[in-house]
Amino acid sequence: MMAISPALLFMDRNLLARKQSARLDKHNDLGWKLFGKAPLRENAQKDSKRIQKEYEDKAGRPSKPPSPKQNVRKNLDFEPLSTTALILEDRPANLPAKPAEEAQKHRQQYEEMVVQAKKRELKEAQRRKKQLEERCRVEESIGNAVLTWNNEILPNWETMWCSRKVRDLWWQGIPPSVRGKVWSLAIGNELNITHELFDICLARAKERWRSLSTGGSEVENEDAGFSAADREASLELIKLDISRTFPNLCIFQQGGPYHDMLHSILGAYTCYRPDVGYVQGMSFIAAVLILNLDTADAFIAFSNLLNKPCQMAFFRVDHGLMLTYFAAFEVFFEENLPKLFAHFKKNNLTPDIYLIDWIFTLYSKSLPLDLACRIWDVFCRDGEEFLFRTALGILKLFEDILTKMDFIHMAQFLTRLPEDLPAEELFASIATIQMQSRNKKWAQVLTALQKDSREMEKGSPSLRH
Repeated sequence: MMAISPALLFMDRNLLARKQSARLDKHNDLGWKLFGKAPLRENAQKDSKRIQKEYEDKAGRPSKPPSPKQNVRKNLDFEPLSTTALILEDRPANLPAKPAEEAQKHRQQYEEMVVQAKKRELKEAQRRKKQLEERCRVEESIGNAVLTWNNEILPNWETMWCSRKVRDLWWQGIPPSVRGKVWSLAIGNELNITHELFDICLARAKERWRSLSTGGSEVENEDAGFSAADREASLELIKLDISRTFPNLCIFQQGGPYHDMLHSILGAYTCYRPDVGYVQGMSFIAAVLILNLDTADAFIAFSNLLNKPCQMAFFRVDHGLMLTYFAAFEVFFEENLPKLFAHFKKNNLTPDIYLIDWIFTLYSKSLPLDLACRIWDVFCRDGEEFLFRTALGILKLFEDILTKMDFIHMAQFLTRLPEDLPAEELFASIATIQMQSRNKKWAQVLTALQKDSREMEKGSPSLRH
């Protein structure tokens, strides 16, 4: 039988004793108990006064000189587990005892730690209570608004939609449950599109998809000016853009619940307006409508929305009219934010660099979805003017930051706005924007600029080319 040396036996016994003591210390350590970093034993719970009394009793008794063997054990076992433990516990036996002054100081530190911990707990409890109260307040407000919209406003839409009360409710945000209905009524249906017309356009789009997928080259009469290659390119672009529409939601990607619906609306629109076709940015507008309306109603709202003068100018890439919109925007930009306007001019940052993306997608790509929907709420109320007012509100909100940036950083910032942009702060900023310049409102300024543009074109034939 192999002999075991006394040294190994001594080491084993010491290690075993150390492990047992560590397990006891882990649960008995007062610092860990105070902050809940280790589970408390039922018979080990003590209030702070009892702990302090035990500490004082222990500190008042003269300590017995330890034996050399105990000194070794203490050195092996002593492992401070927290700052609280260092304050409350006696020093190891191999070190000098704490002076009375230091012990008093440590007791004060301990009491301060307890007070601070209680303050933090109270502050956190107050924060949670306030958060809960705010959530309850918002939910109650939304519930009351839903009742008002359903029982008072929607049944009497023609007489109430332009009242002060309704406009104020509109500004606060339309409840999601009635948002689609309000948008449909506000956008209107000047094109007189019916559900049956949508079914016809969708059927023709599906037939065209089948024809293109099988290599067919049939050209329908109304599409005589558009080659099969153009239509195929438009179809491929739709497929690509659908997968890139709100990718974080994962509901418009292949296999998602809204993929086919979005594909149907965009395909049907290319058949309804082959002169416009599909343009990048349309998928975001259609997607927002799909989230709030049934397919056919979303198509009707989509078609009428794109038929508005501003949207048609941008989606048909009417350069002359787009420049007129940019010029009108700059009139109100200089009026509201002269310092930032001068900074943009100095750095040659023109509106097209950031406005095109904002206008093309009606902010649905540039802002968080819930915030974009609130922008849409007021856009449906005020029309295209609010799109440019929103742009000025964004610029004002970040004016201090932008005035310290150069061209590159400003362009990067405005084309990728912060994802955590707070809704209330943005709307407060928008509310301060005045859409009036020299006693002229947006529509008057835009009309005057369009007139000037036409006169310039008539006077300079070269401009028409």
